[in-house]
Amino acid sequence: MRNTRGSASDPASSRHSIPRRTILRAAGHGLLATTALGAVTGCGRATRDGPALQWWDYIIEPERQAGVAALIAEIEQANPDIRIERRVFPYAELQPALLRGAVSGELPDIAVVDTVAVGVLGGYGLLADLSDHVRRWGMAEQYVPAAWDAGVIGDRVLSVPNNSNCLALISNVDHLDEAEVDVPADWTELTEAGRALTAPDRRGLAVAATASEEGVFQFLPFLWQTGGDLADFESAGAEALDLHRRLVSDGTLSAQAVGWTQQDVAGQFTSGAVSMMLNGPWQLPTLRAAEGLRFRVDPLPAGRTRASCLGGEGWTVIAGSNKVEAAWRVIEHSQRSEVLVPYLDTMGLLPARTDLTDSGPWARDPELQVFLAELHHARPRAYGAGYPEISQEVSRAHQTVLSDPAADPRSVAEAAFQRIAGDLP
Repeated sequence: MRNTRGSASDPASSRHSIPRRTILRAAGHGLLATTALGAVTGCGRATRDGPALQWWDYIIEPERQAGVAALIAEIEQANPDIRIERRVFPYAELQPALLRGAVSGELPDIAVVDTVAVGVLGGYGLLADLSDHVRRWGMAEQYVPAAWDAGVIGDRVLSVPNNSNCLALISNVDHLDEAEVDVPADWTELTEAGRALTAPDRRGLAVAATASEEGVFQFLPFLWQTGGDLADFESAGAEALDLHRRLVSDGTLSAQAVGWTQQDVAGQFTSGAVSMMLNGPWQLPTLRAAEGLRFRVDPLPAGRTRASCLGGEGWTVIAGSNKVEAAWRVIEHSQRSEVLVPYLDTMGLLPARTDLTDSGPWARDPELQVFLAELHHARPRAYGAGYPEISQEVSRAHQTVLSDPAADPRSVAEAAFQRIAGDLP
């Protein structure tokens, strides 16, 4: 639907008009009552008269608050007619809060969301179409294609990427040297290196396979590396699941991975209990602080093709907001290089823009350079509003194969496909 720009007489806490069918679809998927609206609230400087622009995000870590506060102050200073009120949610609560807002009408004007949430929220009609603004702006070509595509559904631009991340292979250099093993470049070499690195006191490889989106985030690259996708999970999924079954059978990969988050995997790696792991650039400060740890970062081993999974955050404007123009000005200002580079540096994030890869500290960091290169092979989880159900079934299949030695990967994949087929876009 069309959004109109609000006037000074609009109420400060604006009500949003969301189509009834959106509310019914969200309720039918059980997404409206998952948690209480237990948000931490913070405000921008209330120094101007008139209604504030409501901003929601999930950047809740204490050490990152100064970076967000500085960004808001910068935006308000450059746009004297804009006043921002910010509300912060735990990561798992932001998306349900937005979906509940479709019922209550209490929604923000702008939200910073995980890239995977764009397909879900956009599928329910909760995000405004920014295509006209983007066309006039003329900056879309400056972004990493996969990062930009994560915010596009059909021909509608629903999100502008603010930062990006992906997965790479991180290896213990001392373990590689001791086993006289090179960093694996493909699945065959991964299997061989995993066996050589495995010892009584350590595993060759660790992945996060917890029953959550973290586990799916780490499994999907293997699916895509087969050359397949969720649409042919019966075959491509079976092939990826079989690789992990063989890694567990060889002793390379622990079945306990079904309970590991990505932070748990990093803990296994820094303790010396595993020699290689899949993980992201957010782990680098921890790895660099680990005494005596020598590590290296390399591209993920390839199957038939190279692939990694795209993560990161994007700016969205909520459909029905009466402050669409002001919200767009916030987004546009945040993406100016003189604003974005210091923000990303402060927050420890990577740019989603190709023209900025040589402008920040990442340009002088060899490990971060690997992650930046992998972004060109990273794919978004752009599977529409049905993705939460799809993700649960993929996670269930992965966990089954890792934890049950008798499980047949093909049968597990076929059963999972039957359950996800109806939710695929």
